[in-house]
Amino acid sequence: MIKKFAFFIMGLMVLPTVAVAAPCSRINLTKCLDSACAINLSSNPGARCQYCGTADAGTPAAGLKSISAGASSKNTISAKELKTAPTDPGERYVWATKKCLDIVQNCTTDDVEEAYDPLIEKSCTAAGISSDMARLSKKATTNKKTKTSCSDEISVCLTAADKCDTNYSKCADESAFNNFFASCSAKATGCTSFVANIRTELDTARKSSVSGASKNIDNIVAAHKAERENKVASIKNNCKSNANFNTCVKTVCKNNTANNCGTATEKTIANSLCEFHKTACTKVK
Repeated sequence: MIKKFAFFIMGLMVLPTVAVAAPCSRINLTKCLDSACAINLSSNPGARCQYCGTADAGTPAAGLKSISAGASSKNTISAKELKTAPTDPGERYVWATKKCLDIVQNCTTDDVEEAYDPLIEKSCTAAGISSDMARLSKKATTNKKTKTSCSDEISVCLTAADKCDTNYSKCADESAFNNFFASCSAKATGCTSFVANIRTELDTARKSSVSGASKNIDNIVAAHKAERENKVASIKNNCKSNANFNTCVKTVCKNNTANNCGTATEKTIANSLCEFHKTACTKVK
């Protein structure tokens, strides 16, 4: 993350001669960089990332201008200098590196990269977690349940196949509806203030559906009754004129006799075969 800024630093410094240099104190180097990049670190684990890592980590909270008011100024950037420090994280990283390489002798940009960059990376991880938590918290606050969303949630639950069903056929009895509604409304968290109103609306829908189903059944029964009555009336009319009997005799004479009932015997046989029509007419009511 930070390596892209290193080439700026290389042009800003003339490194000490390695042959005569004492070892770099990375402890002091980290302390120095922290004076610019770890402000309020104890209360904000993402400070290093926010101050000297990336702007994506968010803006650090306003507060102290140094690590602590009573801290020793040795191996740290002074409070006065911090007032003019860049606010852009990348620029501040470069600025702090230059300052600290002047303050802590015998250190190089490699020491900064190896000692401090991992701390910034860890801080960015912490900043990312905090950012996610803040985002989720904001989402939970801004996406509060509405009456419509609660009504939809409870309705979907209530009209499931194992409860009232889509046509409320399993909730024709009000007690069944009450039990299922209580179960569904309990599962719909954050909807307490809307439950009473939603129950009234869904109960109205239930009654309408049940009533409509009852009317449909009545209509079907009435249609069958009318059809039966029409058939009976037609049969009675045919019985009065012996229409079905006469048609039967003509058919038998044509298809089942040699002379088309030209003889008395053939007529007698045809009449006997069709006598059941007259018998049936005596049974029709």
